[in-house]
Amino acid sequence: MDVVVLSRIQFALTSMFHYIYPPLSIGLGLMLIIVEGMYIKTKKPMYQSMAKFWSKIFALTFALGVATGLVQLFGFGTNWARYSRFVGDVFGSALGAEGVFAFFLESGFLGLMLFGWNRISPKMHYFSTWMVALGAHFSALWIVVANSWMQTPAGYKVVGEGANARAVVTDFWQMVFNPSSLDRVTHVILGCWLTGIFLYLSITAYYHLKKRHLVFAKQSMKIGLICALFVLFLQLCSADSTARGVALNQPSKLAAMEGIYQTKPYTPLNLFGWVDTAEQKVIGVGVPGALSFLTYRNFEEPVVGLDQIPKEEWPNVQAVFQSYHLMIAMWGLMFLVVLFALYYHWKKRLHTTKWILYALVFSVLCPQIANQAGWITAEMGRQPWIVYGLLRTYEGVSQGISANQVLGSIIMYLVIFIFLFLVFIYLLDQKIKHGPDMEEDEALVYKSKQ
Repeated sequence: MDVVVLSRIQFALTSMFHYIYPPLSIGLGLMLIIVEGMYIKTKKPMYQSMAKFWSKIFALTFALGVATGLVQLFGFGTNWARYSRFVGDVFGSALGAEGVFAFFLESGFLGLMLFGWNRISPKMHYFSTWMVALGAHFSALWIVVANSWMQTPAGYKVVGEGANARAVVTDFWQMVFNPSSLDRVTHVILGCWLTGIFLYLSITAYYHLKKRHLVFAKQSMKIGLICALFVLFLQLCSADSTARGVALNQPSKLAAMEGIYQTKPYTPLNLFGWVDTAEQKVIGVGVPGALSFLTYRNFEEPVVGLDQIPKEEWPNVQAVFQSYHLMIAMWGLMFLVVLFALYYHWKKRLHTTKWILYALVFSVLCPQIANQAGWITAEMGRQPWIVYGLLRTYEGVSQGISANQVLGSIIMYLVIFIFLFLVFIYLLDQKIKHGPDMEEDEALVYKSKQ
């Protein structure tokens, strides 16, 4: 295979595996703030036990996130030397800020959060939890800012020519607040929240099914379902704003996302289907005019199709279309599961309705699939550019590597990642089976109601 293709596969592999863990940390950080805040307010021991339990799960996801993230840094230098040279000044600014404002903050207070329960005051411990959670969020913010600059470059100038060309930051804040960064940061953070919330719900539903830690499970379920519904609504609003930004800044990506080949009024919104690339059409179900309305708030105004874009700048339409619609399908599935769960919770029958409890257990996969599909959409939709409009993907690859070297590294990474994932699942399973450190007796039930 071609070195460029293999290098892209390698980077996709390392990125997708790494991205299993940071969203869990960010989402669980939000839940820790909520749960420990309830303990600070009410002084109920149950909420303290909940916070201690979820902080252990958080620590596990944080450790795997750090370990797997380091691999990506090596990939920049070994496989993407020209790209690294071109974006070095931009990424140096953004990722340097991530190290100072995010990683140090998160790691600096992590020890206090995990081991300071009986050593510092409750308010100081809660402050530490806030700092760890903020650190995780700041990390995502700066990384997404850097990636957004690749999508919509701003605040730069290009110096040098040919292989020596590189982008230099001329306005730091313009680089940070590039045209897509706010929408994309919001969308990514909300996706991370959903990932943590649905792990929270999955474990809670498991305890309902096993009839263990029921006091813990019932309180956790109520909190998790309310948070899930709220964040799902915010994600819907964010998706609308993000898609409209894509239409403005990257029309070829939106055309691929919806399989729009012809620019014409009343542009349809394709709900699902298969892209016939030979005939340049989508075989499926669409709503006439809906995409025009969602994009421009006008049913008649045409959305730019691929016919307005040079063919050599088209992304892989089939891959982008399917990944985008898979992401939307996962949102719809999460929404339905939460609605049914809230209905049965309101009817006080959730703990006896096994099918919805099983649905909640397996719903932990939905945000993970949605996150991965969303990044596939974003990254493949940018092709053939590695920096949109400035540097093509094949120009960014290192010149001194061979296909066999890259293939060998892919096999090595696969073996390591599978091992790390199995270790993660084993440790997570052990922590879940152990459960929270709380006794389910009448005294605790009585205390929790006071």
